[in-house]
Amino acid sequence: MKTIEKILYRMKRDGPVTAKVLAEEFKLTTMGVRQHLQGLEEDGLVDYQDIKAKVGRPTRHWNLTSKGHRRFADRHGELIIQMLDSVEELFGADGLNQVVERRENQTFEQYRHALANSYNVKEKLEILTTLREQEGYMAQLHQDGEDFILVENHCPICHAATRCPSLCKSELSVFQRLLGNEYRVERNEHIIAGERRCAYRIQKS
Repeated sequence: MKTIEKILYRMKRDGPVTAKVLAEEFKLTTMGVRQHLQGLEEDGLVDYQDIKAKVGRPTRHWNLTSKGHRRFADRHGELIIQMLDSVEELFGADGLNQVVERRENQTFEQYRHALANSYNVKEKLEILTTLREQEGYMAQLHQDGEDFILVENHCPICHAATRCPSLCKSELSVFQRLLGNEYRVERNEHIIAGERRCAYRIQKS
């Protein structure tokens, strides 16, 4: 992976970052990283925000622009949207809902089988995170006290979900079904709503 691709991937996965941090992570000079960032800025892929520090000069944090985020979009997005349009045209809204419901049930069964030997919610979520990572969601799991936060830094079905929001509701439903009534799953951040990532808080009911 080229350096500029590493920089874009790092921003996509973890959000805003300074040139100094990038230089340390990729074992480059800060000047070299700044040159890469300047080139990416000229291409419209990154932007920056200067954040005031307690002492000294403001710190410049670099992040992806909308164009930068689109670099990671699903290559088959337009094809899926055409298929969804065709389903709705041929079979109506009910037909489209049936397709979404079928996908939800298939996904649920696949995940349920993978989680079958898990003994606690942490194990379940760790396996679920791995599954989502393999599917291209750039998934991460964090613990916040007794709660868990499942973060998805990318949505490979973003185009389709924008066209058909019930796909997002379906994914949330799958998570809730997997964990049962003992836990409550809430989506606190949502890519479709314009936020950088999707984030789900899992807590005991």
